[in-house]
Amino acid sequence: MGKVTGFLEIDRQVHKYQPASDRIRHFREFTLPMSDKEVEKQAARCMDCGIPYCHGPTGCPVHNQIPDWNDLVYNGDWDEAIRNLHSTNNFPEWTGRICPAPCEEACTLNLEDIPVAIKTVEQAIADKAYESGFVRPYPPEHKTGKSVAIIGSGPAGMAAAQQLGRAGHQVHVYERESRPGGLMRYGIPDFKIEKHYIDRRVEQMQGEGVTFHCGVNVGVDKPVEELLSEYDAVLYCGGSERPRPAGIPGADLEGVHDAMPYLVQQNRRVGGEDIQSVAWASDPILAGGKHVVVVGGGDTASDCVGTAFRQGAVRVTQLDIRPRPPEKEDKLAVWPYWATKMRTSSSQAEGAEREFQVATLEFIGEDGVLTGVKCCQVDEKRKPVAGTEFVIRADLAFIAIGFSGPAETGVLSEFGDRLKTDVDRRNSVNVNANDRDYKTSVDRLFTAGDVRRGQSLVVWAIREGRQAARAIDEFLMGSSVLPR
Repeated sequence: MGKVTGFLEIDRQVHKYQPASDRIRHFREFTLPMSDKEVEKQAARCMDCGIPYCHGPTGCPVHNQIPDWNDLVYNGDWDEAIRNLHSTNNFPEWTGRICPAPCEEACTLNLEDIPVAIKTVEQAIADKAYESGFVRPYPPEHKTGKSVAIIGSGPAGMAAAQQLGRAGHQVHVYERESRPGGLMRYGIPDFKIEKHYIDRRVEQMQGEGVTFHCGVNVGVDKPVEELLSEYDAVLYCGGSERPRPAGIPGADLEGVHDAMPYLVQQNRRVGGEDIQSVAWASDPILAGGKHVVVVGGGDTASDCVGTAFRQGAVRVTQLDIRPRPPEKEDKLAVWPYWATKMRTSSSQAEGAEREFQVATLEFIGEDGVLTGVKCCQVDEKRKPVAGTEFVIRADLAFIAIGFSGPAETGVLSEFGDRLKTDVDRRNSVNVNANDRDYKTSVDRLFTAGDVRRGQSLVVWAIREGRQAARAIDEFLMGSSVLPR
C-alpha cells in the first residue's frame, strides 16, 4: 500500500491555508491545493500495516478503502482511485473538506504523530473527479416501478436518494428550505465548503431521475400520511436541529442568540437568498464592530467564531466548560480511537480568545440589551468555584452547546405517540429505529441520520443514508445489491 519505505522517506504535508489576515476578508474556501505530484508523495506514505484501522469502524464510518486508493494515487492511477473512493462514499468532496478525519487518528503512523494525510488525498481525488468528468449522471438501466419519498435533503437524505435512484426506484426528495442540502448548505459556512459542491451533486442526481421538491415542510405543508399513501416507502432524514436548552439567565436579552439562526442567516446572504424564512425568521444578526462571546467548544461554536471575524467583530471570546485538554494524548491508552487533546480550528486560529473550564452563569444587560457575560471557573465536576466570578464584555453572544433532537413540529407532531422516540444519555430525542432495517414504529416509514442517532458527523449521516437505502431496497424488492 503506497511505497513500502515512503513513510520513512517522505515528511507529512497537508493543505496550507491563506494567511488569517487575508482569509477573514471573504467567505470563500481558503485552502491552497497541492499539486498532483505532491499528493502522490503523500499517498506514498501509506505503509503496509498489518491491520489498517483507518478504514475500520474506529476510523471511517463509510469504510473508505483508504490503503487501496492511496496506493492507486501513488501509482498515478487517479481514475481507478476515483472509482474506488466513490464505491463507498457518495460525496467525498464534502467529507474531504469538513470531516474531522478520525481515519487519521486511527492511522498506524499516528502513533508517531505523523499520520498519512488521508483527508488531503481524499479531497484531491474528489476534486480530480470533477475535473475528469467522472461526476456525471449514472441513471439506472432498469426501473423497478417502486417509489420512495425522502424527507430532508441533508447528507443522509441525499446519500439515500442517490443509492435508491441508482437501484431503479422513483425517488422524490422533500426539502423544507428553498434549496437542497440541509444544514450542509445552511449550517456550515462557505469558508469550510462552498455550496456549488452541493449544487453539482443535485444536478447529477436529477440526471439520474431523482426529483427535488423544495419549500415543502413535510408535516406542516404536506402531511406525512399523504406521502405514505402516495409512495411505497418514506424515509425521514430530518436531522437534529432543536437547540439544546442552556438554561442561562438573561438568554432573552437582545443580542443573545442560538448559534444556528446566525449561521443560517450568513449562509443565506452568501448564497444570495433572503435571510427571512419560515424556519429561521429573525432580525439581521451581524457582528461587525462588536465584542462577541461564543458559549460552547464544538464545531458549531467554531463556525460562529469564524463567521464573526469575517463580519468584522472587534473581539471574539469562546467559552468551554471542559478543562483545557492536554497538548498530546497518551497513544497507548487511546489509539486508534479519537483522542481528547488540544485542537485549534482554523477559525480559532484567526484570533479567538479561548477560556477553558469556565461556566456561563448569566447574560447581563441594560434596558433589555446585552452588555456582558458573567462567568466563573468550575471544578472537575463542572461545579462553580466560589470567588472566581468575572464578567466579559459582550455586545453579541451565541449559544452553541449542541442539539437535542429533531424539530418538534412536522413529522414528530403529526404522529404523536405512534412514532416512538428514545432519549439518549445526552438528553437528545432520537427516533426509535435500529441500524439494520432503519424501520420506525410506523409502517413503511424509515429513518436515518441525525434524527435517528443524534447529532453527529456528516460522514456518519452519509453512512446512515446508504445503509437505510439498502434496507428500503430489501424491503421493497426482497433482496438488494446495494452495499451496506
